[in-house]
Amino acid sequence: MILVTGGAGFIGSHLVPQLVARGHYVRVLDVLSAQIHGMLPSPSLDWLTQTQNVDFRRGSVTSEADLRAALDGVTSVIHLAAETGTGQSMYEIDRYCRENVQGTARLMHLLANGAATTVRRVLLASSRSVYGEGAYVDSDAAETERATRITPASRSAEALRARKWEPTCPETGKALTAVPTREDDRTAPASIYAATKLMQEDLVRIGCDSAGLGHAILRLQNVYGEGQSLNNPYTGILSIFSTRIRRGLELPIFEDGLESRDFVHVSDVAAAFAAAAEAEAAPNTVINVGSGRATSVIDIAKALCRAFNEPENLTVTGQFRLGDIRHNVADVGRLRDRLGLTPQVGLDEGLRRFAQWVSTQPLPEDRLGEANAELAKRKMMG
Repeated sequence: MILVTGGAGFIGSHLVPQLVARGHYVRVLDVLSAQIHGMLPSPSLDWLTQTQNVDFRRGSVTSEADLRAALDGVTSVIHLAAETGTGQSMYEIDRYCRENVQGTARLMHLLANGAATTVRRVLLASSRSVYGEGAYVDSDAAETERATRITPASRSAEALRARKWEPTCPETGKALTAVPTREDDRTAPASIYAATKLMQEDLVRIGCDSAGLGHAILRLQNVYGEGQSLNNPYTGILSIFSTRIRRGLELPIFEDGLESRDFVHVSDVAAAFAAAAEAEAAPNTVINVGSGRATSVIDIAKALCRAFNEPENLTVTGQFRLGDIRHNVADVGRLRDRLGLTPQVGLDEGLRRFAQWVSTQPLPEDRLGEANAELAKRKMMG
């Protein structure tokens, strides 16, 4: 039996049915946060109780009693449960540390102390945010592949206010070129959220090594797709933009719109977790899960408008959020070599599927202004 913490969420709603289809019995532990799931009960959660071979338990990873009961008879744990959102993490520090770090620490504490002797493997959903700005090379480098890889420092508030969007070399101040980030590149979290994800990684890696358990840490890029929360105004640029498109509102594009991300469809992410769970030998390493393709925010906004067959109503605002990164795209070679996977859902197809699904959902309130006002009040946004 496989335990999926946070399994009622976006990724879990794709992963759990896939695991069941592969012949696994799955237990889901989820607190059903209102920020993610909205008002309860919700028809979108009916699958939890209606899918055969799924045992759903409402509870928190921060509760020892809930975790101990959920671990009974489990052979593998897929740990998805976490608070997400870069901006909100910068002032909800206690909550993010409690849910992400303490929840993971409690899980590893129970495993280390014999609370679930049947568990043999732990898989963690980590984040590309642990890299901070990710990997760059000198823009003058003749051979990018052989150039010295550089991880620049987080962009300062002063630089962002001056609209100096691109990171520069910390030693020379020269321009840099972003390159695909590898798993062995330096980690440099730029937000509280990212710091909690890196701490989760260390807890799982060290705890599993000490207890003789197999593990895998999957560093997810920007995950999108059907089932994504449409209620959370702090995370998920495509869900936020989709609500504004449906309401006929303009899409505010931060910075100059050329900041880029690696968008990976949720079905490819679910496939990676399933492969890591079923691998004959535990990977015992970190694996990037992404498309391997960089897309600018302004391009993704335009593509999303096309997917909804709506005009491009964009405004480049020049605003910024502290803790945001400029660029990050994954090197997915290890995903291919260790798990035998390559992304199957292209961006155009993924956006088409996402837009079709969104169009069947109740129209949420647009809470982006509310979220931005909260960040601005706390001087986390300029």
